[in-house]
Amino acid sequence: MTKENPIPSEIRRYARDLRQNQTDAETFFWALLRGRRFSRMKFRRQHPFGRYILDFYCHERKLVIELDGGQHNGGMAEKYDEERTLWLEQQGIWVLRFWNHEVLQETEAVLEVLWDSLYPHPRPLSQGERGRG
Repeated sequence: MTKENPIPSEIRRYARDLRQNQTDAETFFWALLRGRRFSRMKFRRQHPFGRYILDFYCHERKLVIELDGGQHNGGMAEKYDEERTLWLEQQGIWVLRFWNHEVLQETEAVLEVLWDSLYPHPRPLSQGERGRG
C-alpha cells in the first residue's frame, strides 16, 4: 500500500494477531520459507494487501500461498476464497492454495509445486514446432 492509501489499522492489527496465532501448518511452512531459506526468495507471512491478509506473499514473484483448513471446504467460505483469488489475480498476483494436511503430510510435493511456480520450466517444443532438420 502507498502513503496515500495506508493499510487500515484494523487490518494491520488482525494481521499481527494472525502472526501470533498461526496454525500448525502455517508454523511449519513458515519455518521452511523464512529468511530466504527456500529458493532464496523473500516471503512475508500474514501480509496485508488491500482488504485481505495473505498467508504468505513473495513480492518479487507476485505470488501468494494460502494454506486452508477444513473451514474453507464448501459453502460461503469457498465462494469467498474464489472471489478473493479472482481479485488478487486481477491485481497481477498468482495464488497457490494448499490444504493444511498437504503441507504437513506431503511437504515435498507442496515444495515441488511452489518451486515450479517460482521458476517455471519452459515448455518443450513439440516435434512440429522443432521442425525437421
